[in-house]
Amino acid sequence: MAIIHNTTMTPTKLELLATWLPTRPWYVGTGRAPELSRTGGFRLDDPEGEVGIEFLVATDESGPAPVSYHVPLSYRGAPLEGAEQALVGTSEHGVLGRRWIYDGTHDPVLVAQLLALLQGRAEPQAQSRSDTPDPSVTVRFTGTPVATGGVRTTVTDGSHDTLVTVHATGTAAPSSLNLRVRRVLEPGATAPADATGHVTTGWRSPDGGEHRGVFAALHRTGS
Repeated sequence: MAIIHNTTMTPTKLELLATWLPTRPWYVGTGRAPELSRTGGFRLDDPEGEVGIEFLVATDESGPAPVSYHVPLSYRGAPLEGAEQALVGTSEHGVLGRRWIYDGTHDPVLVAQLLALLQGRAEPQAQSRSDTPDPSVTVRFTGTPVATGGVRTTVTDGSHDTLVTVHATGTAAPSSLNLRVRRVLEPGATAPADATGHVTTGWRSPDGGEHRGVFAALHRTGS
């Protein structure tokens, strides 16, 4: 179980994201520095208790209309080997000390737990409270169960989403899966017809409106 500490992070997540987001190909440029607020999200637990896993929604109000981004983040107590290109930044946590914060689509622990969530083997947790399930996160899975441990990934950013090709190990697993992570959130968005599973949850707009849409969808690519 992840423990949510009521403490500070310096710099904050949003301060780090304000610098990192404009470097992403899926960022909707406004010509101005991002003006970010946290408007939703949920967490998953790492079974080993080492990596923090958060699916954060950050809304940018620097343009003519707000844009909400889905940013999976992993928090580690030491650098993730070979993931330098995925580093969002480092921050000093008031309890845990220095944390290395990564784009979670590149972190095998986050990807494995997202696969576990899709298959009903992980429970979504509230973003800001310890040991509190988040019932607003809904999952639909119609495929054959696949292995979630020992994954290798290939990550490709698109204009509105990120494609994570998961190379799962084990004889019971297919050779690869495509996990499409939505980055620019669209209210009411549904999963593609060929998806074998998807995760849906909600977020808020700056004016207080409530929205729901698909955050991630799973596709089988072969056996």
